[in-house]
Amino acid sequence: MWTKVLLLCIASGVATAQSVEDRIARIQNGLLRPVVIAGDASSGLKLADEMAEMHVPGVSVAFIHAGKIEWARGFGLKSVGGAAVTPETLFQAASISKPVAALAVLQFVEAGKISLDGDVNQYLKSWQVPANSFTDTSKVTVRELLTHSAGLTVHGFAGYAAGAVVPELRQVLNGEKPANSEAIRVDVKPGTIWRYSGGGYVVAQQMLQDLSGHPFPKLMHDTVLAPIGMMHSTYEQPLPQRRMAEAALPYRADGKPVEGGPHTYPEMAPAGLWTTAPDLARYALEVQRGVAGGASKVLSKAMFQQMLTPGLHDWGLGPELGGSAGHRYFEHGGANEGYRCQLVAYDEGDGVVVMTNSDSGGPLTMEIVRSVAHEYGWPDFEPESRSVSKVDAKIFDSLVGEYKSPFGVFRVTREGDELFAESAGQPKTRLYAAGEREYFLTVAKVSVTFGTDTEGKATEMVLHQSGHDVAAKRVR
Repeated sequence: MWTKVLLLCIASGVATAQSVEDRIARIQNGLLRPVVIAGDASSGLKLADEMAEMHVPGVSVAFIHAGKIEWARGFGLKSVGGAAVTPETLFQAASISKPVAALAVLQFVEAGKISLDGDVNQYLKSWQVPANSFTDTSKVTVRELLTHSAGLTVHGFAGYAAGAVVPELRQVLNGEKPANSEAIRVDVKPGTIWRYSGGGYVVAQQMLQDLSGHPFPKLMHDTVLAPIGMMHSTYEQPLPQRRMAEAALPYRADGKPVEGGPHTYPEMAPAGLWTTAPDLARYALEVQRGVAGGASKVLSKAMFQQMLTPGLHDWGLGPELGGSAGHRYFEHGGANEGYRCQLVAYDEGDGVVVMTNSDSGGPLTMEIVRSVAHEYGWPDFEPESRSVSKVDAKIFDSLVGEYKSPFGVFRVTREGDELFAESAGQPKTRLYAAGEREYFLTVAKVSVTFGTDTEGKATEMVLHQSGHDVAAKRVR
């Protein structure tokens, strides 16, 4: 639950090569976890150490500043024992495929071929969203597809391992074998709730293919990738064999390779983009220029502004939105089998893209984002600072034991003057004392409260995270 080696340096007009190198070094040697200990000058973590501990073979980072990619760098390896990651290394962008694909949908809107608030079944030719009681009075719209508010099912996709039969798109839509996901259906009145749905983007993919008459990879290359300058990128699934040498290969959280290599994703719009960190940065730069009224090859200023207008759950037409007045940002994360990545960019200002080739790369991407935010003085993404209380280590003995929750068993142990907790499938992590019965983690914004009996022995532990509490009763 609780959750080098090639440098491209483009001068921003004020940054010197040395100052950029100094910044990269500080970021590389000062990664930040979600929570840091107040007054602890040694809380920064080294990228190489974190990659080794998390079993992440390779990382690629691209940083945006002053309307340019100021620097891009690869760290580690494309595969264990293989070649080094460079800024040109391909990774699966996973769900970051969605906001890039959304640009093509919005082009069709501006061309008058579809309406954002029109019934998607007007534009679908080879498949239709099945009618039911939820769609009788409220049809699924294009806007709702892009903002995850269409009431459609299927959160995400596992892809298809090497050698597996890959379904056609209509089989994915209908949940028919050999598809390994459920049918994409409306089970909530469209427009009434926000619920993340990769399924909605599969519907959008089918819609674009029906309207254009072109395969999705060609459509995306011609309308978005080539105009933006994402020349290394492709929605081809699987990646053509002639390009496999460019790719970072995927790994599991335990450091073992994903059997057979990258999975194939026929669900291209929500999960199928192969790209590089600098290419994703070019997507972000296009959005930044466009929303500011600069020249864009894909959309008008008005459409970019509409794209970044928050809807339900602060979601725009493709990306998630955040920040504060004057410091708005757009972002999206991605998680495919063996890949984790993150994109964050301010409407006006800096941005960063981080890509990894491991199932355990998610926490690392955010450590890098936080370190970048700290180095460049961003108003967001700084870690939470907490103070540690002095507690008699003997009290830990009353807390040691096993606690059962609806999500599994948590085991609390003592090692010297330190207290630790772990659960099945998760690494052991230290609990820091905020008081005799109050503790917190640094690897995630999670706090723990122990309930005790009249003799001071713990009877339960309650985990607090993101406004939710999970109680675990002591069983041993």
